[in-house]
Amino acid sequence: MDILRSLNTISALKIPDSLKEIAGKVFADQRINPQEGLLLFRTAPPGYLGMLAEFVRQQKNGNNVYFIRNFHIEPTNICVNKCEFCSYSHHFNPKSWDLKVEEMLGILKSQDQSVREVHITGAVHPEKELTWFGDFFLMIKKIRPDIHIKALSAVEIDFLCKKSKVTFENGLKYLKGCGLDSIPGGGAEIFDPVIRKKICSTKATGAEWLAIHASAHQLGISSNATMLYGHIEQYEHRISHLEALRELQDQTGGFNAFIPLKFRNRNNKLNFIKETSVIEDMKNYAVSRIYLDNFPHLKGYWPMIGKSMAQLSLSFGVDDLDGTINDSTKIYSEAGSGEQNPAMTTSEMVGLITQVNRIPVERDSLYKPA
Repeated sequence: MDILRSLNTISALKIPDSLKEIAGKVFADQRINPQEGLLLFRTAPPGYLGMLAEFVRQQKNGNNVYFIRNFHIEPTNICVNKCEFCSYSHHFNPKSWDLKVEEMLGILKSQDQSVREVHITGAVHPEKELTWFGDFFLMIKKIRPDIHIKALSAVEIDFLCKKSKVTFENGLKYLKGCGLDSIPGGGAEIFDPVIRKKICSTKATGAEWLAIHASAHQLGISSNATMLYGHIEQYEHRISHLEALRELQDQTGGFNAFIPLKFRNRNNKLNFIKETSVIEDMKNYAVSRIYLDNFPHLKGYWPMIGKSMAQLSLSFGVDDLDGTINDSTKIYSEAGSGEQNPAMTTSEMVGLITQVNRIPVERDSLYKPA
């Protein structure tokens, strides 16, 4: 994107000088502050936000859009927590399951050898132990030593470590020794303690989530980060969340990608809340891309927002569409996402990307081209 042309376009817009000043900072590769982030959320028009987010995306990744061949294993939906927004756990879902190890290994064995990553996460089962997962990871690596294990949200790790009476560092060291390669970004929700108490009071705190990811990064375990938006939080809570992630990334550099997660209102206790509009979703992607200047990638998680909206997000700063998934996740389909049977072939993923004149790049879990 030509900077001079973009500056001229911004100057011609009928927007406040404060927004023009923010654009100047972004084009000069200068960090915006929380007050400016709030101003973007509250007053910036979508076209302006898209232009700034696209500039940041191009500076970091050109026109590449990344994806991976992957699948999910969700061991159980039996959970110790009762999160208000959850449509997945057995507390709110009439369908409950607790897969046996043999069943999960069967899922692994059924995958094509070209699949690069298994994503393992789910509910916080009251009886699962740290060693149960360690043994499971060892079995996976015995069958597929080449596959990348991305597993256990910080909320799951918090429970497992506390149950085993080990520190986060020692628990993660053990899991890494058993084959854990990286951890997903789930469970972050919103870090603000007041909001968190209202929507997920029994799970790990925001501070604990951050501490677990910090420990992982120090051990050479990379991770992703998420934010659940569109429920009872306000813009200031989103910015505070992004600021905490940006600060940790400054310290560790261990985050690969940020993934905004849209609240879906079906089959949960917050079903009275109207879901955010497409404009609000795209605004959230754009502000996230602009604010998280030290995150290399922004992901549009298509099983959550649907294929067409994921495609649209590629014009608001997104450079990664996750993976093919093989119809192996229920977390968002239970909550009413646009994708009830989430699966894409590699050719379908490539087509989705090339339709908007972007360059599809198949990657591994650490964003190295395949």
